[in-house]
Amino acid sequence: MEKVLFGDNQFFGVNHMSEDKARAQAMRFQDDAEVIKVVDIACDAGIRAFMCTTHDRIGAICDHVRANPERYRDFVFYPCMPYAHKYANAVTEHGPVEALRRFLPQGNALSSLIKSGVSLANKDLASLGKVLIDAEMKMFHGLTTPVIFLQNVVTDLLLGIGFEDAFGIFAEHVKSKYGAEPGFITMNMPRLLEALERQGIDNPIVCSNINKIGFRMCGGMELYEETIRTKRFRPIAMSVLASGALTADEAISYVAGLGKVESIVFGASSAQNIKQTKALIDQHFNNI
Repeated sequence: MEKVLFGDNQFFGVNHMSEDKARAQAMRFQDDAEVIKVVDIACDAGIRAFMCTTHDRIGAICDHVRANPERYRDFVFYPCMPYAHKYANAVTEHGPVEALRRFLPQGNALSSLIKSGVSLANKDLASLGKVLIDAEMKMFHGLTTPVIFLQNVVTDLLLGIGFEDAFGIFAEHVKSKYGAEPGFITMNMPRLLEALERQGIDNPIVCSNINKIGFRMCGGMELYEETIRTKRFRPIAMSVLASGALTADEAISYVAGLGKVESIVFGASSAQNIKQTKALIDQHFNNI
């Protein structure tokens, strides 16, 4: 994996510490051209991986990258699916059955069953999951997607209800259909690793909050540190700055000092912050 991953929260008004800042960012990035400008700043700073949701607007970024192959010769996408708000809004507007049908390809057998009001048996859930993954991946056709992530909203929901087979279904499909490695985003890394082990998913890629004040780390810092030290997996750290509670230098120094974290994902909207964060990650990880 790339050591530095550029995230997309800032483009869609996501800020866990400040609603005012979130609104300001959402206003700034209403135009796709503004998003592309910031992605280009990250690219020019030496960041080659864009870890993004499957928000509908990401499709325009994919189109731009496809249209400029020389500019983005080594650029890769790490899709994170599903974009939960898209499905939640559809359910609110159309109801659960009609919302699900709208996300399935026309003519698909499962779509026809749902339209007819036939309930899905458990054996059909794997097929349904694969079709929905394929629908989310359409915008990335022709692009390089070495890792495909299951978003934490769904990961942790499946973990909570005990439907662990879904992790195996997801992992198998992204490997066989897309030649990609499965990744999992979670707010409960220790418990997720136990579930993935039961599914036979070896050395998984797991993205979770990792920071020196325990911000949104379910189970606490000590458990996370022990898990990173003793478990076989490839950790990706997010929220390393704890939504601005930590300085970049102290935050990245802590994560690098854990020794096994393979990548850091961060979002930023200014050239100064992007370049500074990239330089600090390079500095601290090179000093390990």
